[in-house]
Amino acid sequence: MKKTYIISICLFISFIIVGCSDFLDTNPGTRLTDKIIATDYSKVWDFGYAPYLYLKDGFSSIDNNLLAAITDEAEQTSTSSNAELFNNGSWSAYNNPADVYSNCYKGIRAASYFIDNFKDYKNRLALNRDTISDHQAQYKKDISDIGWMRAEAHILRSWYYAELIKRYGDVPFVNKVLSINENTILPRTNYDSIVNYIVSEIDLYKDSVQLNWKTSAFISYDGRIDKGAALAIKARVLLYAASPLHNPSNDINKWTKAANAAHDVIALKRYSLDASYSKLFVSDYTAKSNESIWAIRLGQTNTLERQNYPIATIGGKSGVTPSQNLASDYEYKGTPNALNPYINLDPRFGFSIVTNGDTWNGRTIQTWDGGSDGLYNKNASKTGYYLKKFLTANINLSVDTKYQREWMVFRYADILLNYAEAMNEAFGPDIDNGFGMTARQAVNAVRARTGVAMPVVVAVDKTEMRIKIKHERKIELAFEDHRYWDLIRWKDAEKELNKPLLGIKSVKNTDGTFTYSNIEVENRVFDASKMYYFPIPQVEIVKSNGVLIQNVNW
Repeated sequence: MKKTYIISICLFISFIIVGCSDFLDTNPGTRLTDKIIATDYSKVWDFGYAPYLYLKDGFSSIDNNLLAAITDEAEQTSTSSNAELFNNGSWSAYNNPADVYSNCYKGIRAASYFIDNFKDYKNRLALNRDTISDHQAQYKKDISDIGWMRAEAHILRSWYYAELIKRYGDVPFVNKVLSINENTILPRTNYDSIVNYIVSEIDLYKDSVQLNWKTSAFISYDGRIDKGAALAIKARVLLYAASPLHNPSNDINKWTKAANAAHDVIALKRYSLDASYSKLFVSDYTAKSNESIWAIRLGQTNTLERQNYPIATIGGKSGVTPSQNLASDYEYKGTPNALNPYINLDPRFGFSIVTNGDTWNGRTIQTWDGGSDGLYNKNASKTGYYLKKFLTANINLSVDTKYQREWMVFRYADILLNYAEAMNEAFGPDIDNGFGMTARQAVNAVRARTGVAMPVVVAVDKTEMRIKIKHERKIELAFEDHRYWDLIRWKDAEKELNKPLLGIKSVKNTDGTFTYSNIEVENRVFDASKMYYFPIPQVEIVKSNGVLIQNVNW
């Protein structure tokens, strides 16, 4: 149909669908649109695209920036940031700056509205058309597109439920638009039941979405859900369901299901590791890469650069700055250099993090004590590092230059690491279960990427391989909105998020060399008695009159 990027959904839909406070509220206003729909077939697409309106990109997770700032990956420079509420343990059911509860239910409602109210789309599309003339070919294309879109709505509804249970655990569940006469105050449905629903929906509709937008006659629709994206959602949901937080008895069957689901994505043979880790996350290259499985289009912007360029770079605000906790975990590929700790590191370090002495954006970065980007300058990085991953180099912010940006929801390396983890837990590091790839081989494939070429992992058993896989996820997926959820699902958050965040201090010596030492940036707080789940927003608890039960200790 007539959309290149899914973000360009008309304001008409925003008015009609967003009118309700959340999915569980009824909205009589939507019933008034039937006459409009009957006389304007383009409204079918408007309602079909509406579920995409509520997708959240990871570039604006908190403080209009990356979620990395609430993990051991990074620190938010601003002293008044919302990330600090997480880091000092003061967030609550009344004030959760990373809350997505209402937004997800709006997305669910938009999907359900389209599914429930456009079953007769073929007749609606035929209205006011001469199906005997040359409009017939367009009519057939439109029928195909709306058919795909209806399957996409089922997958998107599953995605929003996946995002809810990842945060809140058990949540209220309904898979239709409730009428004004139905009870809209619903109790919570248990996590496993919703996982089963997500899996069943994806299994039912995975072959009804487009196989691959990039190679279809509808390439301009790339960005919508296709089969690879649907299967990737299933793989992630089952991996999380198999993890210790949700699988305390370590049911191996759950790990086997997760491994099978990840293998289903691999078996499509559509994706490959990109030859350039540094280019993969920048500008419009993200969506074009064969590593990209599903990327959200965001249009032309320079917000991320303004938020995160070094303070001495014109227009930069420092923003989310990498920690020494993360930096110290990058392996050396060669012999460490006593005078420069950043030489001979895993190449992904230099692709992701800006350090003292780097040349970037036409200038030398000076994080040393007294340098233009140093710790004690106003609004400078508190960690002694700056972010490079995702940022387009050499953007002239003084004249507001902008570039296309996409947020990669799923990529092939992510799937390989999902597969490696599930296979290792189910079968150990070196049994392929007939799939032709072991856990060890999957991890080593990620490490062998062109331009990275890290040595193979050394692990003698499942326990050692588990440690290696966790490490590889921390490095390969740094800043990509995985770390927090990995620590949560592994039940490692109380260990990693309940200790000081570290930075690096650089001192320039008289001979021009530098001396580096670790510094403590701040103490972090993670209360294991409650913080493994987000609190249900207190307003929802109050509205339910006792039907909704709050998560423990919130």
